[in-house]
Amino acid sequence: MFETVVIATDGSDSAKRGVRTALDLADRFDATVHALYVVDAGEIRGTPEAVREEIREAMRTAGNEALSFVRDEGGGSVQTAVREGKPATEIIEYAENVDADVIALGTRGRHGEHAFLLGSVAESVVRRAPVPVLTVRQLDGEEQQA
Repeated sequence: MFETVVIATDGSDSAKRGVRTALDLADRFDATVHALYVVDAGEIRGTPEAVREEIREAMRTAGNEALSFVRDEGGGSVQTAVREGKPATEIIEYAENVDADVIALGTRGRHGEHAFLLGSVAESVVRRAPVPVLTVRQLDGEEQQA
């Protein structure tokens, strides 16, 4: 059923829970796993020009760390990519390029609590993706301990 799984991550706790869930799904179906981190071009544009390149590099470094987590959790057999652009658009385009059967991502990212139910990236991917989207919510502290 699922031969190719794309995991979108930003390194947040919500994304890490999504990574683990998606890797479990991929393992059950013996699927190929792709992990993607998107450097948000809008965040870079919103910074002073003098520091944009430093910000871009810092975001790429954070992306590589997030992807290392996915590789480590997945036993190293994960194909990874870092892209730059509008996150939801890049996630969908990447999934189309690798002929993904499902996209997995956390519901809240780095910007956390201000999103009501789904983070804006997750919501946009759910609304626009041509393939099923697995969203994994971050558990509240009480739920994690139960």
